[in-house]
Amino acid sequence: MTKITILIHCKDQSGIIAAVTNFIALNNGNIVYIDQHVDREQDIFFMRLESEFNQNSFDLDAFKKVFENLLAIKFNMKWRIYSSEEKINMALFVSKYDHCLFDILGRYVSGELHVNIPLIISNHLDLKPIADSFKIPFYHIPVSNANKAEAEAKQLKILKEHNIHFVVLARYMQIISKRIIEKYPNKIINIHHSFLPAFVGAKPYHSAFKRGVKIIGATSHYITEELDAGPIIEQDVAHISHAYTIENLIAKGRDLEKIVLSTAIKLHIDRKVMVYNNKTVIFS
Repeated sequence: MTKITILIHCKDQSGIIAAVTNFIALNNGNIVYIDQHVDREQDIFFMRLESEFNQNSFDLDAFKKVFENLLAIKFNMKWRIYSSEEKINMALFVSKYDHCLFDILGRYVSGELHVNIPLIISNHLDLKPIADSFKIPFYHIPVSNANKAEAEAKQLKILKEHNIHFVVLARYMQIISKRIIEKYPNKIINIHHSFLPAFVGAKPYHSAFKRGVKIIGATSHYITEELDAGPIIEQDVAHISHAYTIENLIAKGRDLEKIVLSTAIKLHIDRKVMVYNNKTVIFS
Protein backbone atom coordinates (compact mmCIF):
# COMPACT_ATOMS: atom_id res chain seq x y z
CA MET A 1 0.00 0.00 0.00
CA THR A 2 1.03 3.60 -0.65
CA LYS A 3 0.07 6.07 2.06
CA ILE A 4 -0.09 9.82 1.42
CA THR A 5 -0.74 12.89 3.55
CA ILE A 6 -2.61 15.89 2.13
CA LEU A 7 -2.44 19.34 3.74
CA ILE A 8 -4.84 22.05 2.56
CA HIS A 9 -5.68 25.61 3.52
CA CYS A 10 -7.87 28.08 1.66
CA LYS A 11 -10.77 30.45 2.14
CA ASP A 12 -13.57 28.68 3.98
CA GLN A 13 -16.34 27.72 1.55
CA SER A 14 -19.00 25.10 1.08
CA GLY A 15 -18.18 21.73 -0.43
CA ILE A 16 -14.43 21.39 0.24
CA ILE A 17 -14.57 18.28 2.41
CA ALA A 18 -17.06 16.53 0.12
CA ALA A 19 -14.98 17.38 -2.96
CA VAL A 20 -11.73 16.08 -1.46
CA THR A 21 -13.17 12.88 0.02
CA ASN A 22 -15.07 12.10 -3.21
CA PHE A 23 -11.86 12.66 -5.15
CA ILE A 24 -10.04 10.14 -2.94
CA ALA A 25 -12.85 7.61 -3.40
CA LEU A 26 -12.88 8.04 -7.18
CA ASN A 27 -9.15 7.31 -7.20
CA ASN A 28 -9.71 4.09 -5.21
CA GLY A 29 -8.18 5.50 -2.03
CA ASN A 30 -9.11 4.62 1.52
CA ILE A 31 -9.13 7.54 3.99
CA VAL A 32 -7.59 6.49 7.32
CA TYR A 33 -7.43 9.93 8.98
CA ILE A 34 -9.15 13.26 8.39
CA ASP A 35 -9.35 16.42 10.48
CA GLN A 36 -10.20 20.03 9.73
CA HIS A 37 -10.27 23.42 11.39
CA VAL A 38 -11.80 26.77 10.48
CA ASP A 39 -10.21 29.99 11.71
CA ARG A 40 -13.35 32.10 12.14
CA GLU A 41 -11.46 35.36 12.49
CA GLN A 42 -9.52 34.90 9.25
CA ASP A 43 -12.22 32.78 7.52
CA ILE A 44 -9.58 30.20 6.59
CA PHE A 45 -10.19 26.46 6.26
CA PHE A 46 -7.46 23.95 7.18
CA MET A 47 -7.50 20.21 6.55
CA ARG A 48 -5.17 17.25 7.03
CA LEU A 49 -5.99 13.91 5.44
CA GLU A 50 -4.21 10.55 5.26
CA SER A 51 -5.19 8.02 2.62
CA GLU A 52 -4.00 4.63 1.42
CA PHE A 53 -3.83 3.41 -2.19
CA ASN A 54 -2.94 0.19 -3.93
CA GLN A 55 0.78 0.54 -4.58
CA ASN A 56 0.73 -1.27 -7.93
CA SER A 57 -1.68 1.15 -9.55
CA PHE A 58 -0.98 4.44 -7.75
CA ASP A 59 1.05 7.21 -9.45
CA LEU A 60 1.74 10.06 -7.00
CA ASP A 61 2.83 12.59 -9.64
CA ALA A 62 -0.23 11.94 -11.76
CA PHE A 63 -2.43 12.15 -8.66
CA LYS A 64 -0.98 15.57 -7.80
CA LYS A 65 -1.62 16.93 -11.29
CA VAL A 66 -5.23 15.81 -11.35
CA PHE A 67 -5.77 17.07 -7.79
CA GLU A 68 -4.49 20.50 -8.79
CA ASN A 69 -6.59 20.73 -11.94
CA LEU A 70 -9.83 19.44 -10.44
CA LEU A 71 -9.73 20.74 -6.87
CA ALA A 72 -6.88 23.10 -6.02
CA ILE A 73 -7.62 25.60 -8.76
CA LYS A 74 -11.37 25.47 -8.18
CA PHE A 75 -11.11 26.23 -4.45
CA ASN A 76 -7.94 28.36 -4.74
CA MET A 77 -6.11 26.05 -2.34
CA LYS A 78 -2.64 26.20 -0.89
CA TRP A 79 -1.83 22.52 -0.74
CA ARG A 80 0.88 19.92 -0.31
CA ILE A 81 0.83 16.16 -0.80
CA TYR A 82 3.49 13.92 0.72
CA SER A 83 4.30 10.24 0.58
CA SER A 84 4.15 9.01 4.16
CA GLU A 85 6.83 6.40 3.48
CA GLU A 86 9.47 8.98 2.54
CA LYS A 87 12.14 9.69 5.16
CA ILE A 88 13.17 13.33 5.10
CA ASN A 89 16.63 14.61 6.03
CA MET A 90 17.10 16.54 9.27
CA ALA A 91 20.24 18.46 10.25
CA LEU A 92 21.13 19.24 13.86
CA PHE A 93 22.84 22.46 14.94
CA VAL A 94 24.41 22.36 18.42
CA SER A 95 26.85 24.31 20.58
CA LYS A 96 27.91 23.02 24.03
CA TYR A 97 24.73 21.86 25.78
CA ASP A 98 24.26 18.13 25.23
CA HIS A 99 20.86 17.23 26.77
CA CYS A 100 18.74 17.86 23.67
CA LEU A 101 21.29 16.22 21.38
CA PHE A 102 21.44 13.03 23.47
CA ASP A 103 17.65 12.88 23.62
CA ILE A 104 17.17 13.34 19.87
CA LEU A 105 19.85 10.82 18.92
CA GLY A 106 18.48 8.29 21.41
CA ARG A 107 15.02 8.57 19.88
CA TYR A 108 16.58 8.41 16.39
CA VAL A 109 18.49 5.17 16.87
CA SER A 110 15.50 3.57 18.61
CA GLY A 111 13.38 4.24 15.48
CA GLU A 112 11.07 6.71 17.19
CA LEU A 113 11.84 9.45 14.65
CA HIS A 114 10.97 8.58 11.02
CA VAL A 115 13.81 10.68 9.62
CA ASN A 116 17.42 10.61 8.43
CA ILE A 117 20.12 12.59 10.24
CA PRO A 118 22.99 12.95 7.75
CA LEU A 119 24.98 15.48 9.79
CA ILE A 120 25.51 17.61 12.87
CA ILE A 121 26.90 21.15 12.64
CA SER A 122 28.43 22.97 15.60
CA ASN A 123 30.31 26.16 16.35
CA HIS A 124 32.28 24.25 19.01
CA LEU A 125 34.04 20.88 19.23
CA ASP A 126 32.65 19.91 22.64
CA LEU A 127 29.90 17.59 21.33
CA LYS A 128 31.89 15.89 18.58
CA PRO A 129 32.46 12.75 20.71
CA ILE A 130 28.68 12.31 20.95
CA ALA A 131 28.29 12.56 17.17
CA ASP A 132 31.15 10.10 16.73
CA SER A 133 29.58 7.61 19.15
CA PHE A 134 26.38 7.67 17.09
CA LYS A 135 28.40 7.51 13.84
CA ILE A 136 26.96 10.76 12.47
CA PRO A 137 29.25 13.15 10.51
CA PHE A 138 30.16 16.23 12.56
CA TYR A 139 31.06 19.57 10.98
CA HIS A 140 32.86 22.12 13.12
CA ILE A 141 32.20 25.64 11.82
CA PRO A 142 33.34 28.34 14.27
CA VAL A 143 31.20 31.49 14.25
CA SER A 144 32.23 35.00 15.25
CA ASN A 145 31.18 38.52 14.35
CA ALA A 146 34.10 38.68 11.93
CA ASN A 147 33.39 35.46 10.03
CA LYS A 148 29.59 35.02 10.41
CA ALA A 149 28.83 35.48 6.69
CA GLU A 150 31.57 33.02 5.71
CA ALA A 151 30.43 30.51 8.32
CA GLU A 152 26.82 30.66 7.13
CA ALA A 153 27.95 30.18 3.53
CA LYS A 154 29.70 26.97 4.64
CA GLN A 155 26.62 25.84 6.54
CA LEU A 156 24.34 26.40 3.55
CA LYS A 157 26.74 24.58 1.26
CA ILE A 158 26.79 21.52 3.55
CA LEU A 159 23.00 21.55 3.96
CA LYS A 160 22.53 21.65 0.20
CA GLU A 161 25.05 18.88 -0.43
CA HIS A 162 23.17 16.59 1.98
CA ASN A 163 19.72 17.53 0.65
CA ILE A 164 18.54 18.71 4.07
CA HIS A 165 14.77 19.28 4.36
CA PHE A 166 14.71 20.93 7.78
CA VAL A 167 17.03 22.01 10.59
CA VAL A 168 16.74 21.57 14.36
CA LEU A 169 18.57 23.96 16.67
CA ALA A 170 19.26 21.62 19.59
CA ARG A 171 20.47 24.44 21.85
CA TYR A 172 22.54 26.12 19.16
CA MET A 173 23.66 29.34 20.81
CA GLN A 174 23.87 31.56 17.74
CA ILE A 175 21.35 33.86 16.08
CA ILE A 176 20.29 32.54 12.67
CA SER A 177 20.37 35.25 10.01
CA LYS A 178 17.89 36.10 7.28
CA ARG A 179 20.17 34.42 4.76
CA ILE A 180 19.53 30.94 6.17
CA ILE A 181 15.93 31.57 7.22
CA GLU A 182 14.96 32.45 3.65
CA LYS A 183 16.39 29.12 2.44
CA TYR A 184 14.39 27.18 5.05
CA PRO A 185 11.15 29.07 5.76
CA ASN A 186 9.21 27.38 8.58
CA LYS A 187 11.77 24.61 8.45
CA ILE A 188 14.13 25.62 11.27
CA ILE A 189 12.95 24.48 14.70
CA ASN A 190 14.27 26.11 17.87
CA ILE A 191 13.92 25.34 21.58
CA HIS A 192 14.31 27.67 24.55
CA HIS A 193 13.10 28.22 28.09
CA SER A 194 9.83 30.09 28.50
CA PHE A 195 11.10 32.78 30.86
CA LEU A 196 11.30 35.26 27.98
CA PRO A 197 10.86 38.19 28.00
CA ALA A 198 10.76 38.42 31.83
CA PHE A 199 14.18 36.90 32.47
CA VAL A 200 16.73 37.57 29.75
CA GLY A 201 20.45 37.03 29.72
CA ALA A 202 22.86 34.16 30.25
CA LYS A 203 21.42 32.91 33.58
CA PRO A 204 17.61 33.03 33.39
CA TYR A 205 17.15 30.24 35.94
CA HIS A 206 19.18 32.16 38.50
CA SER A 207 17.03 35.25 37.90
CA ALA A 208 13.83 33.20 38.11
CA PHE A 209 15.03 31.59 41.35
CA LYS A 210 15.63 34.98 42.93
CA ARG A 211 12.17 36.11 41.86
CA GLY A 212 10.54 33.02 43.36
CA VAL A 213 8.76 31.81 40.24
CA LYS A 214 6.32 28.93 40.63
CA ILE A 215 6.11 27.76 37.00
CA ILE A 216 8.87 27.08 34.50
CA GLY A 217 8.47 26.00 30.88
CA ALA A 218 9.89 25.45 27.44
CA THR A 219 8.83 26.59 23.96
CA SER A 220 9.63 25.14 20.54
CA HIS A 221 8.93 27.24 17.48
CA TYR A 222 9.94 27.90 13.90
CA ILE A 223 12.66 30.50 13.43
CA THR A 224 11.79 33.88 11.91
CA GLU A 225 13.77 37.08 11.56
CA GLU A 226 12.18 38.38 14.76
CA LEU A 227 14.13 36.68 17.54
CA ASP A 228 12.17 34.00 19.45
CA ALA A 229 8.87 35.21 17.96
CA GLY A 230 8.21 32.59 15.29
CA PRO A 231 5.17 30.29 15.00
CA ILE A 232 4.93 28.14 18.14
CA ILE A 233 4.80 24.36 17.63
CA GLU A 234 4.84 23.02 21.19
CA GLN A 235 5.02 24.27 24.77
CA ASP A 236 4.92 22.73 28.21
CA VAL A 237 5.23 23.86 31.83
CA ALA A 238 6.08 22.39 35.22
CA HIS A 239 5.10 23.62 38.66
CA ILE A 240 7.89 24.20 41.15
CA SER A 241 8.07 25.26 44.80
CA HIS A 242 10.22 27.15 47.27
CA ALA A 243 12.03 23.88 48.00
CA TYR A 244 13.67 23.82 44.55
CA THR A 245 17.32 24.82 44.29
CA ILE A 246 18.78 26.54 41.23
CA GLU A 247 20.19 23.16 40.20
CA ASN A 248 16.70 21.63 40.49
CA LEU A 249 15.28 24.39 38.30
CA ILE A 250 17.91 23.89 35.63
CA ALA A 251 17.41 20.10 35.63
CA LYS A 252 13.63 20.43 35.37
CA GLY A 253 14.00 23.03 32.62
CA ARG A 254 16.28 20.75 30.62
CA ASP A 255 13.81 17.88 30.96
CA LEU A 256 11.07 20.13 29.57
CA GLU A 257 13.29 21.28 26.72
CA LYS A 258 13.99 17.69 25.67
CA ILE A 259 10.33 16.66 25.71
CA VAL A 260 9.03 19.81 24.02
CA LEU A 261 11.68 19.74 21.29
CA SER A 262 11.22 16.04 20.51
CA THR A 263 7.45 16.53 20.32
CA ALA A 264 7.88 19.46 17.93
CA ILE A 265 10.23 17.42 15.75
CA LYS A 266 7.77 14.52 15.55
CA LEU A 267 4.90 16.86 14.68
CA HIS A 268 6.96 18.36 11.87
CA ILE A 269 8.11 14.98 10.54
CA ASP A 270 4.55 13.64 10.57
CA ARG A 271 3.26 16.69 8.63
CA LYS A 272 0.93 17.69 11.44
CA VAL A 273 1.86 21.38 11.53
CA MET A 274 0.37 24.07 9.31
CA VAL A 275 1.64 27.65 9.54
CA TYR A 276 -0.50 30.67 8.76
CA ASN A 277 0.07 34.32 9.73
CA ASN A 278 2.81 33.41 12.26
CA LYS A 279 0.48 30.95 14.02
CA THR A 280 0.24 27.19 13.79
CA VAL A 281 -2.57 24.70 13.41
CA ILE A 282 -1.44 21.44 15.06
CA PHE A 283 -3.37 18.33 14.07
CA SER A 284 -3.57 15.29 16.35
